[in-house]
Formats: sequence, structure tokens, C-alpha cells
Amino acid sequence: MEYTLNKLEKRIGYSFQDKKLLEHAMIHSSYANEHHLGKLGCNERLEFLGDAVLEVVSSDFLFRTFPEMPEGDMTKTRASLVCEPTLAFCAQEIDLGGFLLLGKGEDATGGRGRDSVVSDAMEALIGAIYLDGGFANAKEFIHRFILNDMEHKKLFYDSKTILQEIVQGHTDETLTYVLLKEEGPDHNKSFEVSAMLDGQEIGRGIGRTKKSAEQRAAYRGILTIRKPQE
Repeated sequence: MEYTLNKLEKRIGYSFQDKKLLEHAMIHSSYANEHHLGKLGCNERLEFLGDAVLEVVSSDFLFRTFPEMPEGDMTKTRASLVCEPTLAFCAQEIDLGGFLLLGKGEDATGGRGRDSVVSDAMEALIGAIYLDGGFANAKEFIHRFILNDMEHKKLFYDSKTILQEIVQGHTDETLTYVLLKEEGPDHNKSFEVSAMLDGQEIGRGIGRTKKSAEQRAAYRGILTIRKPQE
């Protein structure tokens, strides 16, 4: 493991009474398989629990914060806050991937940076905090690391669509995405993409897939366009 779990506790501002719960939350199925820990040895059950806790907390947050928001809009907003790309983005901010226990193959093929792996680990961490410290502590973690900066998280959810709508609504300029770089073997690719508005770069993104890189470039593009207006 690249980092000690004690460092992760300091990073998230929560100290576990049962350290084994935190360790369990960091065990990916590939590691459990490699070390013959069985189906219950990985973090998937904690992920299942954390997903449910996250849905309740985010629903409660939206219900109380936006009393005039219709049910349909709340559903869409909640989806943007708890989807895989957003959770991976949140996990990246605490470098959660560095604390994961992965099988050698998963680690060698870039598992620590894979959205599906780190987003699942984020939910498992929530489940572990819930079991160790109760609902209040899990809620505090979710508010601090997932429901913070909500406006930007909503942009990140479907940034390509949002950027396209902004461009179409304000200008006749053409929005395109240009692949700048493609590196690595087939099982561990890295793509770098630039979002271009009439030939001028407005955002750049790197991802494990071309689509992911485009989403990140679009997100940066939205921030670039909106910045002069703030």
C-alpha cells in the first residue's frame, strides 16, 4: 500500500475506532482474489452500504437546501452529485487511489486512477465511516467531500452537453475536441484532449478514455467561459 491508513484518516478528518473497517474499505476485489480472501474479503459490501447512505444524505440535503425544487429536478441533481465521474473527482481530491489495496494486475493497468475503482472505494469508505461512527459522522464526511462546491460538481456531471448549450446560446462559433496525446499500452491508455472554440483552446483534460478526457476538457472550458462573468 502506497500510503498508511493513518495518513488517510488525517486527510479526511476522521479517526476510526475499528481500523479493520477502514482497511476493509480499501480492499479491491482484485486484491481479495489474489490473496484468497473470498467474496466477502473485498470492499463490495461496504460499497453497497455506502451507496445507500450517500443517497439518503444527498436527498436530505437537496430537500432542505432547495425547498422550491421539483422532484424531477432533485432527482437529476442528485444523480449529478453521486454519479461515478463525480465521485471519482471527489476521490481524486483526497488521493484515495493511493491508499487502495489492489491486485498486481489491476495496479499495473492503472486501477488507482480508474473512475470505477476509486468511486466504488469512495462509497465503501462512506459505508465504513457509517458503521464505525454512525450516521452523523458519515453525513459530515459526505457534506465535506461530496456535497461541497455543488455548482461545479453539477457542471462536471455532463459538462460536454452543458458547454454545447452555452456555446449555442451565446455565439455562432464552432466547438470541437482535439486529441492532443495518446499514451500507454492498450490496457492502460491515457488520453489528453483540448476543447477548442473556433480554433482557440478553452480547456484541456486528461483521462483513461477519450470520453473522460473530453468531459474534463469541457468542464475546464465551462469555467473559462464563465470566469469573466463572475
